[in-house]
Amino acid sequence: MLLLLSACASPPRPQIEERSRNRPETVITRVPEYAVVRGDTMYGIAFRLGLDYRDLARWNGIHPPYTIHPGQRLKVVPPAGDVRPAVATPVRDDGVAVTAPLPDRPPPSAAPSRPVTSAPVTAPTPRHPAPLPPPKPAPPPPAKPPVTPPPPAAGNGSVVWRWPVKGRLLATFATGDPTRQGIDIDGKAGDPVLAAAAGNVVYSGSGLVGYGELIIVKHNDTWLSAYGHNRKRLVAEGDRVTAGQVIAELGRSGASRDQLHFEIRRNGKPVDPLGQLPKR
Repeated sequence: MLLLLSACASPPRPQIEERSRNRPETVITRVPEYAVVRGDTMYGIAFRLGLDYRDLARWNGIHPPYTIHPGQRLKVVPPAGDVRPAVATPVRDDGVAVTAPLPDRPPPSAAPSRPVTSAPVTAPTPRHPAPLPPPKPAPPPPAKPPVTPPPPAAGNGSVVWRWPVKGRLLATFATGDPTRQGIDIDGKAGDPVLAAAAGNVVYSGSGLVGYGELIIVKHNDTWLSAYGHNRKRLVAEGDRVTAGQVIAELGRSGASRDQLHFEIRRNGKPVDPLGQLPKR
């Protein structure tokens, strides 16, 4: 009977290997303070701790360009009663606050002005002027040189995303799993890694455990993207990059195979890149 039941049992399901498990987990212990070490940046620390860099800067009284120094101790938890500042009064480029325009006319309570009278005027006898020659056609206006639009200013608007590499998916995003805060994409060593959108490079280094050679791009005040396990980084902190620009060579630094680890973060928090990237 036991042999018969064993023969009728359904075969076991094949196991699906999650490639992201090969990436070492970054264990974060949330302590009240963090000691800055050489190579740290405000954006890198915030990225590592899953914080909004603006909150981290505000808690520590640090203002743009967010310069920090080795040995400096940063508060990494909000102080008691901390609230985000309200939206400031808009200002013009010259620093003058924008206020409501003053009325062009006096209010109704103003004293009325005295009416002005004038003597009647006799209209002159019309004359028949000599016919004028037909006007000459105006010359066409000179062609204007093309105007290059300025780069978009930092704000809170949406971002148009594109895929950073063309490979197949190895692992997907999982909410709450520190080893799956993005997606892993297959590729060959040396394949070009493209910027998923235009922005400024705010981190380029290998100081974050588990990411290997890492690049972080700030697209506006809300959105960041990260590119890990590169073989070679081709951009430095402070560089401005355009959408589709080659920023790195794909590799396996910090991983067991050639792949790109790609993350998108909104206000410092990881979101599923597949919900932002175009379908393919």
